[in-house]
Amino acid sequence: MRSSLTKPTPSTRTRSLGSSDPLARRGLVRPGVAQSTGRISRGQPRESGASVAFKGGAKKAVAVASPEVMYRDLPRRPNAVQGLWTHQGDLLRRYATDHTTDPDLALELPTGTGKTLPGLVIANWVRVTRRSRVAYACPTQQLASQVAKVAAREGVPAVTLMGSHASWPTADRAAYEAADAVAVTTYNTIFNSNPHLATPDLLLFDDAHAGEQYVSEQYAIHLRRATNQQAYTQLLDVLAPAIDGIPLQRLRDYTPDPGMYRSARLVVPLRQPEMVSKIDAVLAQLPAPWTYRYSMIRDAIPSCLAYVSYSAILIRPVIPPTTKNLVFTQAAQRIYLSATLGSGGELERAFGRPAITRVALPNTAPTPRSGRRFFVFPELAEVTDAQQLARSVVAAAGKALVLAPDTSTALSTASDLAQPGWPVLGINDVESGMEQFAALPNAVCGLAARYDGLDLPGDDCRVVVLNGKPDTDSLQERFLSQNVRAGAALAERVRTRVVQGVGRCTRGPNDWAVVIVLGADLTTYMVRPEIRQALDPELQAEIDFGIQNSRRTSATDILDNVTTFLRQDDAWRTDAEPIITELRNEATSTPPPASDALAAAVKSEVEASSLAGMGEWQEASARANEAALELGKGGDALRGYRSFWLYLAATWADQAGVTTANQAHRQNAVALAAQAEAAAKPSMWIRELAPIPTLQPSALSSASATAVAAVAARLRSTSIPKAAAAAEEMLAALKERKPTVYEPALTKLGYVLGADAQKPPGSGRCDSTWCWDHHLWLAIDAKSDHEPSGLVPQKDIRQAGDQLRLLKSDRVAADIPPDSATVIVSPKPAVDPTGAAGAEPHVHVVHPDVVLGLAEAAARAWGELMAQRPGLDDNQLRALVAGHLGQEGLLPEQVRDRLTVDPVAPQ
Repeated sequence: MRSSLTKPTPSTRTRSLGSSDPLARRGLVRPGVAQSTGRISRGQPRESGASVAFKGGAKKAVAVASPEVMYRDLPRRPNAVQGLWTHQGDLLRRYATDHTTDPDLALELPTGTGKTLPGLVIANWVRVTRRSRVAYACPTQQLASQVAKVAAREGVPAVTLMGSHASWPTADRAAYEAADAVAVTTYNTIFNSNPHLATPDLLLFDDAHAGEQYVSEQYAIHLRRATNQQAYTQLLDVLAPAIDGIPLQRLRDYTPDPGMYRSARLVVPLRQPEMVSKIDAVLAQLPAPWTYRYSMIRDAIPSCLAYVSYSAILIRPVIPPTTKNLVFTQAAQRIYLSATLGSGGELERAFGRPAITRVALPNTAPTPRSGRRFFVFPELAEVTDAQQLARSVVAAAGKALVLAPDTSTALSTASDLAQPGWPVLGINDVESGMEQFAALPNAVCGLAARYDGLDLPGDDCRVVVLNGKPDTDSLQERFLSQNVRAGAALAERVRTRVVQGVGRCTRGPNDWAVVIVLGADLTTYMVRPEIRQALDPELQAEIDFGIQNSRRTSATDILDNVTTFLRQDDAWRTDAEPIITELRNEATSTPPPASDALAAAVKSEVEASSLAGMGEWQEASARANEAALELGKGGDALRGYRSFWLYLAATWADQAGVTTANQAHRQNAVALAAQAEAAAKPSMWIRELAPIPTLQPSALSSASATAVAAVAARLRSTSIPKAAAAAEEMLAALKERKPTVYEPALTKLGYVLGADAQKPPGSGRCDSTWCWDHHLWLAIDAKSDHEPSGLVPQKDIRQAGDQLRLLKSDRVAADIPPDSATVIVSPKPAVDPTGAAGAEPHVHVVHPDVVLGLAEAAARAWGELMAQRPGLDDNQLRALVAGHLGQEGLLPEQVRDRLTVDPVAPQ
């Protein structure tokens, strides 16, 4: 390993090399040796009394054995595993001793350390001891087939019941229903409009951490514009009355507006005249497969929310109403097998269950290792082309798996990373399994939102590429993440996807793979200390090591290190492994501070959504308000998510007032809506919604009134040619990197937004200040000449922290207006963690593209306003300006909202 490797300061602690027995070091037990750790021996004799005739003989009664003892007696094939790992046996004993009667139980086994085998052992044990039906559900048919192969290998009687029930072999169906075999099936066999699977006594869900994707999609109508233009247009026409004029025009334009394409708007159909019935009429006409999903949510349509983007429309309840599914709810027990259980209630939200008991590995159990990963962060390196560095790493390894949030990004990245002549595979090529990809000597496979369920061990693949932060898999996620600022509520889901994604090529303790992290959003996410601290110490250490050996490192050194890692030679073992071990020993796993509040709120969230689906509006509102109260205990991290549930409580309270003719409910709705808007600040998402009928549209804030008056006056002081020329000059300058060109354009942008905009005098000052009287200030610190790689340095973060105080002195003000902010404009993908740790809460970082998008919207608004200005008096012009600025997202609070998505300080 090259000397470029970064090593931490040597520790004085004594390191233990562990047992001299190589089997003991791996956590194995030699046959016949009694130990407290290791695999359970296969060499022990069968339990007495367990004689079975091959045909026609009577079975003798036997004492009920524990699951691990019953596993020993399975008729395993010669290629079966040597035995259970210690942690697997520990989990089986805990289940049999303490948790056989829990209605909902989650069992945690880390990625690559074996969930399937313990799950099958439990399934078979329950089937035999209770003589009852057991079903084992997987997210996909591919995974179900893999589980069936494991069952056959390990001697667990199993049948596969997948696809159309009409194609199920009669003998297999009978074997399941007679409890002679475990049924291996898929999630959508359980969650559909008319499940034909006989209700099991025990229902297991493998990869339960993927439940949000595979359960919720069954209770949702997702119409893509590209493939369902007519249905999309019909539904958009129905939703149109709840969308402002300019955004609606953008949605209907033939050419997509970039901002509209990436964003999602919320429509609450319940409180819009006749909208629910019109939505129902459109959905009722859809063909399969939407007709089946429509039948799943038809009774709950009044409680559904609509999310609208240029590319798609999503109609769904907040939480899937699984209580109406009898196969699911009438099972005596539901077990959720997961690699990452989390502590914030994500499983409950995904499966629509108010409470799930969690059983993690015992604290005394040895931590199983799932292989070694070497993380490479091209955008932190000393390179000008991160994609080229990634391409070189893939070329050195020979093949790569690319995972991204969407198909377009996945396939374009895969194509870009492939060498000339290499095959590029997509989902259609590997839908039935990864064997085709694994068999190729050179290839790149690009998949969208498939962060789990893919096994590529050993030489099948040595590189995983993650491109983009996986927090917008659905329009609901996109809205909650981008508009509501409810990232803390999605953190567990996002963290699970990342953990699952990085482990696709390290399925066992002897696997190794390079993990390439692409995309400014994902790089920023993984660099943040508070994100890494929630991970397993081993993964923390691997990521820390990767950051240290990517940051300010040349492409040559990174490629040399990758080559050393792929060879797994002495240099890696002697130079790198001790560093990672040191980092792991120093790391501790710390749940995010908001986890307890999220977990406490989930029961009320599930109940509220279920009650709303049944039309019990007052009770639903009360439960939603209870959820908001619990979320309030999570502090500022959950402000956005709390505002979301308060707004739902307001909507349902108003509907309760209408259906019961109770004015008190409607007055309560007004109060709840006001609380929601207060909780949402500084986000403005609630003001962008069509108002609840009871409520009057919110008046302009003082800052917005100041901006509207200033813009109206400036419109009258110029001509159309001058305004157009100024806008063109501003936009051209904001596309440049040279500070002397870029920075003056920021002040011009502040001017067209109605601010008092200027460049502060003196050294060490920011490049432009935008002040709307004493109501709201923004200090803009431009770093347009930064290279688009590496980290925003600590000195820039420290300097930004002083800017509002200096501005206060400039304006001789008594205090700084609430919600004012400092914004660093930089193309770098992340900030220095040391600087972030000491950053002030008002400091944020934004990419120049966001500023350019803001300027383009401002230029467009000015062009339309100038054209409509003639003949209007002052009041009419101000009303026109207020409408255009609000609909374009250009009022001061909206501008702040757009520029402060990424705070520098840990949240």
